[in-house]
Amino acid sequence: MDNTTDGTWDSLSVQLNQKILQTLEEMKFTYMTPVQSACIPLFMSNKDVAAEAVTGSGKTLAFVIPIIELLLRREEKLKKRQVGALVITPTRELALQISEVTEKFIQKFPQFTQILLIGGSNPIEDVEKFKDQGGNIVIATPGRLEDMFRRKSDGLDLASAVRSLDVLVLDEADRLLDMGFEASLNTILGYLPKQRRTGLFSATQTQELENLVRAGLRNPVRITVKEKGQAAAATQKTPSRLSNYYTICRSEDKFNTLVAFLRQHKHEKHLVFFSTCACVEYFGRALEVLVKKVSIRCIHGKMKNKRNSIFADFRTLKSGILVCTDVMARGVDIPDVNWVLQYDPPSSASAFVHRCGRTARIGNYGNALVFLLPMEESYVNFLSINQKCPLQKMSPVKDVVDVLPKVKAMALSDRAMFEKGIRAFVSCVQAYRKHECSLIFRVKDLDFAFLASGFALLRLPKMPELRGKSFPEFEETSVNTDSIRYKDKNREKQRQKTLAERKDKVQAELPKKNFLKNKAWSKQKMKKERRKKRVAKRKHDEDPDVDDEEMKELLDDTRLLKKLKKGQISEEDFEEQISFDGTSGCRLCTVKGRRCE
Repeated sequence: MDNTTDGTWDSLSVQLNQKILQTLEEMKFTYMTPVQSACIPLFMSNKDVAAEAVTGSGKTLAFVIPIIELLLRREEKLKKRQVGALVITPTRELALQISEVTEKFIQKFPQFTQILLIGGSNPIEDVEKFKDQGGNIVIATPGRLEDMFRRKSDGLDLASAVRSLDVLVLDEADRLLDMGFEASLNTILGYLPKQRRTGLFSATQTQELENLVRAGLRNPVRITVKEKGQAAAATQKTPSRLSNYYTICRSEDKFNTLVAFLRQHKHEKHLVFFSTCACVEYFGRALEVLVKKVSIRCIHGKMKNKRNSIFADFRTLKSGILVCTDVMARGVDIPDVNWVLQYDPPSSASAFVHRCGRTARIGNYGNALVFLLPMEESYVNFLSINQKCPLQKMSPVKDVVDVLPKVKAMALSDRAMFEKGIRAFVSCVQAYRKHECSLIFRVKDLDFAFLASGFALLRLPKMPELRGKSFPEFEETSVNTDSIRYKDKNREKQRQKTLAERKDKVQAELPKKNFLKNKAWSKQKMKKERRKKRVAKRKHDEDPDVDDEEMKELLDDTRLLKKLKKGQISEEDFEEQISFDGTSGCRLCTVKGRRCE
């Protein structure tokens, strides 16, 4: 794909509906991309399609247009509650985006209705919406869709509704399997008719995806769209108009460098990727204070109802910063992103490519920058070989100032910020431990003192990785962190109440260690004396006060006694051979604690 065009829509081997062409013109899509020109005719000619194309290559239109065309060609018109097409995608942001694109097309086809089934909303409301408005085209995430199939008791018989299905599309199919949706997908596929058209769209090919292709597609046509140009021979996986950079900075300087970069690019649009939800919460809050007069939004996977509105809001912004996890790495199309900044390298190399693909989409130019520690520099070479993703070194960011004291001041003034920092640090170390490229990203190579300084921590947390170690380089605050209060008065009030209850509980439990409840003191004393006697007796039995020589004589005497009882020797012989203690009689009687007679 040396450019984004592959002919006009009129040059397709199949004729598109006039209203679809009008919508494409209104959306200013004059030319097709290669993945669109390859997929649309095959899909419309009733072929199953497995398409692999670089991120940002226009895969959404490659299946939305055939869906509408195939539904228009149905002999039997769809009723309101009959599902003709189903699109399954891994994240709600991507589902929302596909829904918006589909909505623009079906505005000219009022006979069709679509419904969006994603997490973050009340499932009962989705049930009522489907019963009321129907949904010929369903766009859904796997978890919510699986839940909808089980809502028969609420009046929704989705299993019957999908019997009329013509088209199934799995978008970002490799990611669907990566995120652990395989069980949900198998359940959903069990409800769908076998006679259908199926399309699998992904940016990368995996063995799990290959297994799904074999199991779910009948004689699929495989479509692979590669980038041409500079890296044609190496089959580059990132867009050709993407400038991919890396910078090396120490862990204690990393956040300072990020802040300086964002301050110098205030009027642009950025995505900043962190490895964990806790890091997004912590550093996102810090950036809101440190980078002034810039719209900053945060999104991560543990957010519930807010995610959809935050995503929609950020898409409309001309400039701003979206602090996020890999929940935003796949498929989502945010207009005019200038820079993708990867504060933490992702857990897998393929995720690195997908993060970069949020910029330089559909022929536009874009930039990506990853922050690496000195010990991680070999990751650049790894990406070049493993992902065909060459990176060039960026010159050091200028005018970097130390903002960490301000972050510490935020933690001292609000316990919520202090706790967010601790959680972020712990989660970051845990994510580092799980990195796919464990030969480069090794926890034992981390300098925890400087890493904690880079997180602006007031003290080191208690965690297995730090147990039994000392860190003289790390300067803990002299302030007692237990005294740090929440800014939220209700939350602080609850904390004080909890502390008081805990203190009372400890004091109440102290007497219980000395006395047993509902038992007389005399009985307790007798029980203790009996226990002492048992211990003393056991000790005597296990460790008798008999030396080796006495033990030998005792064994000899025992053997003589056995011979006497069996009649093997006479009493005279026994008395002659038995060992006597000069004071108390024979050895046997002495050991057994009785007087020899």
